Amino acid sequence: MKDLAGKTALITGAASGIGLGVATALAQAGVKVMLCDIEQAALDKAVEGLKRTNADVEGVTADVSLKSQLEAAAEATLSRYGQVHILHNNAGVAGGGAYGAWTDAGWNWTIGVNLMAVVWGCEIFGPLMERHGQGGHIVNTASIAGLISGSGNAYNVTKYGVVALSEGLRVELAPRGIGVSVLCPGFIRTQIVDSARNLPERFAGAVPARPAAGQQAIETWLGNVRERVAGGIDPLYVGELVREGVEGDWPYIFTDNEFEPVIAARFAGIKAGFDRIRGRAPPR
Repeated sequence: MKDLAGKTALITGAASGIGLGVATALAQAGVKVMLCDIEQAALDKAVEGLKRTNADVEGVTADVSLKSQLEAAAEATLSRYGQVHILHNNAGVAGGGAYGAWTDAGWNWTIGVNLMAVVWGCEIFGPLMERHGQGGHIVNTASIAGLISGSGNAYNVTKYGVVALSEGLRVELAPRGIGVSVLCPGFIRTQIVDSARNLPERFAGAVPARPAAGQQAIETWLGNVRERVAGGIDPLYVGELVREGVEGDWPYIFTDNEFEPVIAARFAGIKAGFDRIRGRAPPR
């Protein structure tokens, strides 16, 4: 999508962080943007701020872990702008816990927001892009954690799922004139560490209590993560990368090279697995 001016986008998780950075970059390129978020006060502030720059933006509240609310957001977008050309499935939470601290609520919350909302977004908005026949683009926010397993927590599992979904849909939707990119950011200045501020009541218990044993280690780890996030990349820069990724139809959008060696090591480990059986003839 080389010419973005006049197109329409919907962005989830758009009231702050990466979502607001992308909304800002697209609006500056002449895109009409519907900002979607669960946090009403932050959404109102973001929309007001962008409107002061003469951007054509509106806001709609939605809990994206509920498909019906995503469908309502789509209806609101069509009612306001008539068409949708760009979808950014960006909303995400750092939910769940490490092995030994898993809860059903934690898995359900994290999968609902990080993965199922992306599935539903593609399911709902893809046909709207096909219908107008002008082409479109979908950006799905995964994480660098979608390529590095780290610990076996729900966050990483969902982000791997977003990468797989995006790679598959890119092949499937290309003949229909719709591009698909997966955004795999590193440490960005967002509020991801404080995701529980928007925890819906139905997911009560999703954030496990920290056990007394090992609590100091957990606090130290959380402190390190908070420090890295607080000193992370400016979301406005990420927004510019996403805009460029949409224009250039990039399959993968990375924000930095910090974790490239770790990913290369993972690929080397996978190749080593194939090397171990090279030359063997499996029975048929």
